[in-house]
Amino acid sequence: MMLPTADTSLPLLVVVTGPTASGKTGVGIQLAQHFQTEILSADSRQCYRELNIGVAKPSPPELHAAKHYFIDSHSIHQPVDAAGFAEYGLAVLGKLFKEKNIAIVVGGTGLYIKALCEGVDDIPKVPETIREEVISLFNERGIEGLQGKLKAVDPIYFADGEIKNPQRVMRALEVRLHTGKSIRQFQQGSAKPRPFRVLYLGLEVPREKLHQQINTRVDEMMQRGLLKEAEQLMAHRHLNALQTVGYTELFDYFDGKTTLDEAIDLIKIHTRQYAKRQITWFKKVPGMNWVAPERVEEMTGRILEYIST
Repeated sequence: MMLPTADTSLPLLVVVTGPTASGKTGVGIQLAQHFQTEILSADSRQCYRELNIGVAKPSPPELHAAKHYFIDSHSIHQPVDAAGFAEYGLAVLGKLFKEKNIAIVVGGTGLYIKALCEGVDDIPKVPETIREEVISLFNERGIEGLQGKLKAVDPIYFADGEIKNPQRVMRALEVRLHTGKSIRQFQQGSAKPRPFRVLYLGLEVPREKLHQQINTRVDEMMQRGLLKEAEQLMAHRHLNALQTVGYTELFDYFDGKTTLDEAIDLIKIHTRQYAKRQITWFKKVPGMNWVAPERVEEMTGRILEYIST
């Protein structure tokens, strides 16, 4: 990601990010209230109305505490990608910055944040038939099946891509099957100018503490009814929106592939693995300011300092 622009006449976008279960929602709300502004969510799953417990969507009181965008904005039947999010987000920010000189982005989907702040590469849209073919492969053979297929058809991406991330592997495979080219041939990485400055705040939590928070969150999700939520979504398991941690493991339980306890353990394991990938992604972001989530006053000070320089 690019470093923030030095043009102090532009409004400021504060990006609050970090791994799952690090406390982004609470920090974002506190900052939004302090600066009397609003929040654009950068979470690729919380935008879906049908998904609630399993995506750790902000609670009604939290949504009331600060106005949020890209929460409950889409149906699982409406495909959303990074380019679509960027288009949505830029429209929201365009309106916000007419009235405010600061806005908050909160979320952990690195590609969505990159798309918003820098733009995305022009990658051809993939027909639904190919997407369904890839999803079917994932449902039948898991991440190993995707990796095997990708290695055979796109060794270029397989050599240095994020092959442990199901969504990235599925996307690379879709593009290869549709275009006959590696997704790397479309990824130019050229940043597009944006009419705002960006300040990145990454929430840093000690590894053991983060793992404890993830495990506790999963247990709380189960107590709140995640099993029932997943059961109600079984008929839609083929949709891209449902190819995500917290649901796929329970779908396997319903299919008799695992016990419930095993499924819960797998949700915790896969969530911890996802958090690790998020940290790896954000550690590579130039200009990222890492701070403990409880140090909101320090973040406020950094924002004020940034505005005044």
